[in-house]
Amino acid sequence: MVGITAAAGAALIVGYAAVRIDQQGQRDEQRRAGAIVVLGAAQYDGRPSAVFAARLDHAVALFQAGMAPYLVVTGGKLAGDRTTEAAVARAYALERGIPAASILTEDSGRTTLESLRSVAGILRGHAIPDAVFVSDRTHMLRVLRIARDEGIVAYGSPTTTSPADADPELRLSATVHELGALGLYFLAGGDPEAGAAPVAGIAPTAAASAP
Repeated sequence: MVGITAAAGAALIVGYAAVRIDQQGQRDEQRRAGAIVVLGAAQYDGRPSAVFAARLDHAVALFQAGMAPYLVVTGGKLAGDRTTEAAVARAYALERGIPAASILTEDSGRTTLESLRSVAGILRGHAIPDAVFVSDRTHMLRVLRIARDEGIVAYGSPTTTSPADADPELRLSATVHELGALGLYFLAGGDPEAGAAPVAGIAPTAAASAP
């Protein structure tokens, strides 16, 4: 009986978390803020994956709409990579007319948690109290929770063009990953290991960072 009750309780918690992931992913909180922060994803020898490009396109559009004076690009690199996700994002933004002086770079984080802790330091260093965060729909709940725990007034504006959202199988995989990542964060204050990429085109700082 105790086991059945515990299993039922666990199922309710997982179900509630899945609903919250979906609800946050459907919410666009874009507004004027001190910065726009775009979470990293896979890059291939200097070229952003389709998932990463979708995030970057949305972040660039927000910047060009005057939502913030700074764009913060994030993401380190894995063993064997020749460049970082942040460097790829910076080059992508520069090609689309974002001024170099307006781009801030976090290039050491290999997971969502590492990147957001570094971002918090960057924002504090520039006296920026709030930011709009850009990632995939399934990733937004965890991103915002960590950002707020790091003292950032955080708002979410997920991209609506990510391949990870368009494919039901990929979205389910990303949701399952996020359920595990949220559980790990709440229970142990940790993040999935860098290198675990459950969704095609989503690298650690995005899959562990991402949807």
